[in-house]
Amino acid sequence: MLTIYEYPTCSTCRKAKKLLTENNIEATYFNVKEKTPTVAEFKKIIETFDLPLKKLFNTSGLVYKELGLKDKLETLSLEEALTLLHENGMLIKRPLAFDLKNDILLLGFKEETWEKALL
Repeated sequence: MLTIYEYPTCSTCRKAKKLLTENNIEATYFNVKEKTPTVAEFKKIIETFDLPLKKLFNTSGLVYKELGLKDKLETLSLEEALTLLHENGMLIKRPLAFDLKNDILLLGFKEETWEKALL
């Protein structure tokens, strides 16, 4: 089953949820301000999908900018960066949707990408 980390008031997240609902695709949703993936889950995502660390970050977000991560991210260890993501869900690129058993990872929402992966 698809696991989705979202911010419910985010228009991009709402578009993704609408696509899933319209196509009767079940998912488990988590509000990134209340629950985030564990550091181990982030590591598994990076390893499974050979994903550059920066792709997990909402680089256009306010928190990313406030923390000055544009300049700091490359100096952090993997553990430090993933701990930051785990401790502050607003740093996560969203929606973050994945199903490790079926090799599905979707970051952000591009309708055509989601349709190709899920429909």
